[in-house]
Amino acid sequence: MREQLLHKIKQGQNAVHYVARERFFGKKIVFTNGCFDVLHIGHIRLLLEAARSGDILVVGLNSDASVKRLKGDKRPIHTQDIRAEMLATLIPVDCIILFEEDTPEELIRIVKPDVIVKGGDYSENEIVGADFVKSYGGEVKIFPLEAGHSTTQIISKSVE
Repeated sequence: MREQLLHKIKQGQNAVHYVARERFFGKKIVFTNGCFDVLHIGHIRLLLEAARSGDILVVGLNSDASVKRLKGDKRPIHTQDIRAEMLATLIPVDCIILFEEDTPEELIRIVKPDVIVKGGDYSENEIVGADFVKSYGGEVKIFPLEAGHSTTQIISKSVE
């Protein structure tokens, strides 16, 4: 069973070919990204909403090095392999692609999604890749945050 789920984790040309094949078959590609360091209900609800925006949900996952640069030396809590495997178990997620950069800009240009989705902690002008996606007629969707559900809050509760 585990091996069946791990096929969702793609790298390099495998990711490019997967997205190209799905697009060839007329599938609407949705993209979101994040660290997904401590998976919580806010993440799950965002992923469910993102999946409803199209046919194929591609999740860009920050690598361990990227998370450390963005969040500090005490993060990530879980390794990129664990985070990717957890995401792979979720039905709405079709594809996970790790990226090393601080932002998913390069990955978004490769995937060229029809829809880019982020949580309500971003405004459209703060969403990396939004201008690129809109330049070819794609959509940018922002879903409201789930109050009280954030990785930072969860981590701070566990330290108290």
